[in-house]
Parts: sequence; C-alpha cells; structure tokens
Amino acid sequence: MIRQLIVSYVLLVAVALAAFTVPVAFTLTSQLRGDTEESVEREATTMALLLGEGDASSRQALVRMAGAYSKDTPGTVQVTDAGGAAVASLPLPTDDRAITRALENHEPTVDWGSSFVWGRHLVVTVPARSADDEDRIVGAVRIKYATSDLSSRLWNIWGFRAVLAVGVLAVAAFIGAFVARRLTRPLRQLNDMATRFSDGDLTARSPVEGPHETQQLARTLNSAGERLDSLVAAQRIFVADASHQLRTPLTALRLSLDNIADGTDDEFVREDVEQATSEVVRMSRLVNGLLVLARAEAKVSAAEPLSLLDVIEERFAVWRPAADERGVTVALGEVAGGRPLVLASPGHLDQVLDNVLSNALEVSPDGGTITVEVSVSSHPDEVVMSVLDQGPGMSDAEKSRAFDRFWRGQGLTGRAGSGLGLSIVKQLVTDDGGAVALRDAPGGGLCVRFSLRRAAPRSGG
Repeated sequence: MIRQLIVSYVLLVAVALAAFTVPVAFTLTSQLRGDTEESVEREATTMALLLGEGDASSRQALVRMAGAYSKDTPGTVQVTDAGGAAVASLPLPTDDRAITRALENHEPTVDWGSSFVWGRHLVVTVPARSADDEDRIVGAVRIKYATSDLSSRLWNIWGFRAVLAVGVLAVAAFIGAFVARRLTRPLRQLNDMATRFSDGDLTARSPVEGPHETQQLARTLNSAGERLDSLVAAQRIFVADASHQLRTPLTALRLSLDNIADGTDDEFVREDVEQATSEVVRMSRLVNGLLVLARAEAKVSAAEPLSLLDVIEERFAVWRPAADERGVTVALGEVAGGRPLVLASPGHLDQVLDNVLSNALEVSPDGGTITVEVSVSSHPDEVVMSVLDQGPGMSDAEKSRAFDRFWRGQGLTGRAGSGLGLSIVKQLVTDDGGAVALRDAPGGGLCVRFSLRRAAPRSGG
C-alpha cells in the first residue's frame, strides 16, 4: 500500500509538471525559432536593399555589413546578381533552387533544414529589388546561419526543466513516502495485532490512532480481542480446574476398589472390581491428558533456537530402557544438513517426542525398530523430522481423524489411550509455527512427519 501511495503521489506530480512545464518549453522553443528566423530575415532584407541601390557606395556598404555580420554571428552572407555573377568579394550561393525561386518568382525562402526542430543551418534567401523599379530583380542575398548555438540554447531550455522535474519528483517521492507511512501507520499497527493474534497471543492490542474510521476499527478489534481472550482463558481455566479436581476423587475411587478386591474371595466380584479399576485408570489417563492439553493451549511462550539432535538424543536416553524391555530398537536414522537448529518453545519438543515415541512403542512388534530421521526441506527455513515405526499403520480414514480430540483408533493404543496424545502433539507443534502430518512408512508402519521452523546458526558455532 505504501508503494502504491508513493507511486500515485509521484504520478500526480509528474502529470502536473508535464502539464505546466512541457507547454512552456515548447513555447520557448517556438519563440527562439521565430526570433532567430525574424532576425536573420531582417538582416538579409537590409542587405538586399543595399544591393538594390546599385551604386558603388551601396555595394561597399553591403560588403562591410556582410563582413561584420559574419564576424559577429554564426551566419555567412552569400550574394549574386541577376545574371548569377558574384558581387564584389562576397561568395556566391550554391543552392540554385532557392536562388532561382528568388530571381524568377521574386519570393523569399526560409529553410531550417529539418521538419522536426531544425537542421545544421538556417538558410534565408531574399530577392534584391531595384531601387528604381521594384518589379525588377537585380540579384539575391542569402544568409546561411549555423544553428549550433540555437541547439545549445534548446538543450538549456529542456535540460533545465528536465533536471528541475527530476528534483521535484525526488522531493515528491520523499514527501510521499513520509505521508504514506504516516497514513498507513494505523493499518500496520492493526496488521501487527492480527499477526500476534495468529501466533496465539490473545493479549495483543492496537493503539487507537489515525483517522476516525481507523480508530473505530482499532476499538472494535481491541474489544473483540479482550472478549476472545476472556472466553478462551475461562475455557482453559475450566478445563484445567476440572481436570485437577477430578484427580482426587478418581484416586480415592481406585483405592476403594483396590480395598474391595483385597477383601473379597468371590471371583465374580473380583472380576467386576478389576474391570471397574481399569475404567478408573483409563479415566485418570483421560483427566491427565486434558490437564496437559489445557497447559499446551495456554499462552505461547517465545520460541528459542534448540538443537534438534540434542533433544532427540536426550529423549532416546529416557525411552531406551522401556524399549529394551520389549526388544524394540530406538535408533537415529539418516541425518542431513549437519546439526540443524529449530525454533521451539522450551519443553515443547520434549513432550512431542515423548508422545510420539510412546505411541510408536505401543504399536511396535517385539524386536521391531523405531527410527527418527532428520532432513532439510526444499524450503530453506524448514527442517523435517520423521518418526517411523513398524506397527500396523493407519488407514486413510484413521489418518484423517487421528488428530481429533478423544478419538482412539483400533490399534494397540486404542484400548488404553485417552485419544489426546496426537492432539497435544499437533497443538504444541502448531504453536511453534510448524506442522505435523501422518504418512505410510516405507515397508509398512506409520510415519509421523514434522515440519519445524529452522533457526539461524549461532554466531561462532
């Protein structure tokens, strides 16, 4: 918008300059041409009158005048009598057509040498009439006037206005940039507020500045932001409080069920109590998942550059003992692009890997392998991390719903999971400006592919 406003402003100034400057320049050019033509024609006419006198003194005066004229101006005087002979020491004309026209048709001629502006010479030919008989032509006078000085003056006329126009346009561009930035400042502030909103910062507000319409828009958006922030905060508080408050009665209920199981010998009662206990355990996991999700949806902290491989190796150290019990291998596969840094909030990548590795370990067969690969995307600001397992995988329908809250698949995680693990993963990755997708792993199984924002390398690192 700023660029368009500047271009529009400069274009208006350019049109104004063209409307007022170009006609003036054309007028001055035409005036210069007319004055020069009139002056040369007047001098030629005066010399023709001297030639028409016919006496010796007049011809001597003609010679002196022609010499002075050639000395003081870039013009050259050429004279011929009616028979085509030279007059005194003056040079003869070389253009027979103009001379013939002057001698036979009694007409003066003016030739600028070009129809555009002018050529190299202005040639004025004037017939000389006898002082005794005006109908008798006694010769012709021609002045061949070099136009180099006129061309210099023409360049001065147009060059001065061109330089002046460029200067005015530069000033107009500078003023236009200042005015445009001042006019669009409220819009940029509103855009900054919208950008912060899209990044999850619901506390973003825009200053109420600028024209009345922009101020009204800022007040409306600020009011909507406050209301939205209050509603989302109330929802988060409710989910967190409800999850937290449910943990105590669920724990008490599980203890009571354990006491009932320990105090009865009836197998049918024990079976019912164990089934109830398993449901209580599942409900406890669901409550814990809701609490984690509520925390994940809390205000997003600032992302920091983190070494992706360091985080992966740290989580491997935590999960290898559990994997070894099942005979499952947790390995770091192909790594491309050195040791890339990614932008993530503290703790987010750890929790993301914990959830994904936990799911992969649940579905992996004994003796299977879980592989984590790191590669550089075709996009220069993106790093790709893939977690591949050798489990049963997912159908297309299951992949389309896998990130829905409380949805549980039919695999091994479906029986005991809360249905919130992948939802939490997606929330955390999205908060950091990344993306996550599910694909089929080569050779079978599931591939969880993460697109993470790449951070600039640390200085000196």
